[in-house]
Amino acid sequence: MSTNEMTNTVRELKELKAFAEQIAAEIAALEDTIKAEMTARNTEELNVDVFKVRWTTVNGSRFDTTAFKKAMPKLAEQYTKTTTTRRFSIA
Repeated sequence: MSTNEMTNTVRELKELKAFAEQIAAEIAALEDTIKAEMTARNTEELNVDVFKVRWTTVNGSRFDTTAFKKAMPKLAEQYTKTTTTRRFSIA
């Protein structure tokens, strides 16, 4: 790939990523509008035409690694695994 082709490819990628961010923001705004209406109606489920919209509370449990490392640092170190990854970025 020539330098010109690489430059054009990077520019196209940057433009598409900017467009994706714009679309993501529009999606989030529409979701917020629907959530606000559901909050106003005090409902977690809404039937709209052929769609069933749900905005429900979900509870989850996660292991608190920070607290574990403070309470048992040697044991945490014993079970900590180092991984290697590659990060792609364009500045």
